[in-house]
Amino acid sequence: MWAGTFERPSEFRDSKWQASISTAEKPGCPIKGNINRKGERIYHAPWSRSYNRTKINTHKGERWFCTEAEALAAGWRAPLR
Repeated sequence: MWAGTFERPSEFRDSKWQASISTAEKPGCPIKGNINRKGERIYHAPWSRSYNRTKINTHKGERWFCTEAEALAAGWRAPLR
């Protein structure tokens, strides 16, 4: 039988959120909203696969969000995978 530990998804997301909230350029708003080469506006939450390698350039219109609802309301979408 498989033996190991299981981390609840909500606990995983919360730990990622807490770790990134202190390093975000906009205090308390760790969600990165970037614009890809096709001009698509995509937001990356701290648990997203591309979060760590995503850089924000505010001069290009990229921005920080405090919640996923805020990003969605502004017309940004979640990453496809």
